[in-house]
Amino acid sequence: MQTQNKVIVHNPRKKRTIETFLSQSVQVYGKKKTSVAVATCRKAAGGIRVNGRPLDLIQPSVLRMKAKEALLMLDESSYKNLNIAIKVSGGGQVSQIYAVRQAIAKAIIAYHQKFVDEDSKRSIKELLSKHDRSLLVADPRRCEPKKFGGPGARARYQKSYR
Repeated sequence: MQTQNKVIVHNPRKKRTIETFLSQSVQVYGKKKTSVAVATCRKAAGGIRVNGRPLDLIQPSVLRMKAKEALLMLDESSYKNLNIAIKVSGGGQVSQIYAVRQAIAKAIIAYHQKFVDEDSKRSIKELLSKHDRSLLVADPRRCEPKKFGGPGARARYQKSYR
């Protein structure tokens, strides 16, 4: 009589989904021009990191305050137990900060919606949208491409009649 050998196949995808389920995390993104910031929000006292660096180390300080704008408006209890890790790429320094601030605001709202309660999510969302709608909604404006017959997108070369 032959015995069958059972082979256990390790499925990394399945393991990842179980770990994600147990860690209670949400993933959101923020966009501005060509910058994209992807934020992963988990329950832990780790603080907020942008590309692996703490939010407090962002230079210059004006941009740091712009990134912290959503946090300054909210009650500290709504985000102090959250660990937000943000990866940002593309665009320039200012557009990256705008993408980061949008990702932070959307991450806090998504976490509250999924794991806390709908009422707290609604109050946070209302407070942030009253202050600045761009914290929650992406800006659709993009740079218009240059056309022929002029130095830019709309400007034309000077024309002489004589």
